[in-house]
Amino acid sequence: MEKLLNLFSNNLLPIFLTAGAGFIIRKKLDIDPKPISRVIFYLFSPALIFTLLTENQLDGENSLKIVGYAVAATILIGIITWIICSFLKFDRVLTVAVMITVMFTNAGNFGLSLNNFAFGEEALSFASLYFVTSAIMIYTFGIALASMGKMSFLESIKRLFSFPAIYAVILALLFNNMGWTLPVPFERSVSMLSDAAIPAMLVLLGMHLSSVDLKVDVLALGTATILRLVAAPLLAIGLAIIFKLDAAAYQESVVEASMPTAVMTTV
Repeated sequence: MEKLLNLFSNNLLPIFLTAGAGFIIRKKLDIDPKPISRVIFYLFSPALIFTLLTENQLDGENSLKIVGYAVAATILIGIITWIICSFLKFDRVLTVAVMITVMFTNAGNFGLSLNNFAFGEEALSFASLYFVTSAIMIYTFGIALASMGKMSFLESIKRLFSFPAIYAVILALLFNNMGWTLPVPFERSVSMLSDAAIPAMLVLLGMHLSSVDLKVDVLALGTATILRLVAAPLLAIGLAIIFKLDAAAYQESVVEASMPTAVMTTV
């Protein structure tokens, strides 16, 4: 029991305290989280993705494994969710909402923080690549899926190119392939924005939790919660075995795939 308490206090409690600060300031000061969401979405998050992609030191084989694992974990739980929503006869918009809630994990602010506290900064390479893959899927497939609730698939695809994270990925891949580096002033600026991303997202998480209304569709909420927090971790463990991930990759990838719902899904 003492070991579990130490694990909780050292790895999870700092995350809850930071999110709790966001919860409190929203309650006490009535701060609107929408402008903060936009700053994260258009500035902090792209900087974080660019930094993680350009600083990643994994070899090609391990990188492909983590990318494949992240895509498989996301798509498979999405298919399972769609089947269950169809069985429960949810309408189109509600089905899309439940699928997005279940498919996309809080692999950034929660997942990276937890992996950092539990396994150290030097072990973040696998978790970072999982997060980047997940973020790319959120900003592409996730946005397309969300838009399908109210617009055509073609229209939703067109909207993808209005989101800056797409260009952050393209730039990072270009810099990696060409061997380029940012000039020092730009590198330091991007680095500072990247460092601010995770704390800002945790504060935003707390702010959103302060306005949660539990007077919603209990069946849909319960379905999403069980799939995200029970079915998804079990699927993550099975996929880690199938992908033959080694110790560090196994630990960090399963943790990332088992996180609660991503903050960005609310944005």
